[in-house]
Amino acid sequence: MDYILTTDNLTKRFGHYNANDSISIHVQRGDIYGLIGRNGAGKTTLMKMIGGLSRPTSGSFEIRGKNGEDTEKMMSKIGILIENPGLYPNMTAMQNLKTKAIALGIHDDKFLQGLLEEVSLANTGKKKAKQFSLGMKQRLGIAMALVNQPEILILDEPINGLDPQGIAEMRVLLHHLCEDKKITIIISSHILDELSKLATRYGIIHEGKLLEEESREELFSKCSERLELKTSDIARTLEILNSMGFQKIEVKNDAINIYERLNEGGSITVALAKENIQTNEIAVKSDALEDYYFQLTGGSDNV
Repeated sequence: MDYILTTDNLTKRFGHYNANDSISIHVQRGDIYGLIGRNGAGKTTLMKMIGGLSRPTSGSFEIRGKNGEDTEKMMSKIGILIENPGLYPNMTAMQNLKTKAIALGIHDDKFLQGLLEEVSLANTGKKKAKQFSLGMKQRLGIAMALVNQPEILILDEPINGLDPQGIAEMRVLLHHLCEDKKITIIISSHILDELSKLATRYGIIHEGKLLEEESREELFSKCSERLELKTSDIARTLEILNSMGFQKIEVKNDAINIYERLNEGGSITVALAKENIQTNEIAVKSDALEDYYFQLTGGSDNV
């Protein structure tokens, strides 16, 4: 695998509280890596450590296979936008960019103008940042994170609070940066439906621990449609399903989930009736990413 960033048991402790507890993630070059978790789950803490804004209590991480002192040298390859963009409200978009660029020793107005074009802010002219919409401020924050031409872009809740148009614009921008500019993106979001339209790989964090790390295909196979069957005798029902050639089956709680031949509910109930097995419930159900997350973490509060 071509991993551009990995973490090895990365831990951040505040007193007796583990904000991150032995987290090991694997980000492939070209990923849009989605971090999923409730408020307080540890997403922002993890991002701050990877971005060099906070030191781990223990554990380590590698950027392009380099760690230790070499990792410090690789920090210039990371752009980061955590929480609200740090903008000067009385400056224009270009003035804000220039302030960041000068601090990095960059003096190239053409390059900065190109960044404004990338984030669709090239025509804001003398308009000050305090007059920008939330979406414009977020896009300017991303432009500022791109000044050092990073290979990895870390974005914490970049679509939080945006209206539908702002979310759509952000989605287009992030796809462009990843696919056309070849920037690997690590993004967190509470809007799991939107994250499902963006991310190619996912890490699910709960109470400071990494519960799962999966590709988009692996995760969505668990969120796919299924035939949920409840009967008076699960063991005998499984025998009948096996005799009918069903293979993609799992038993969860008091239900049998069937992940193939979803249009054969009628023939299943007939076969069960012949064996005097009562069908209590049978229905096609579909889990979204949000549903799967709730099942995994045990509830839907504070997502």
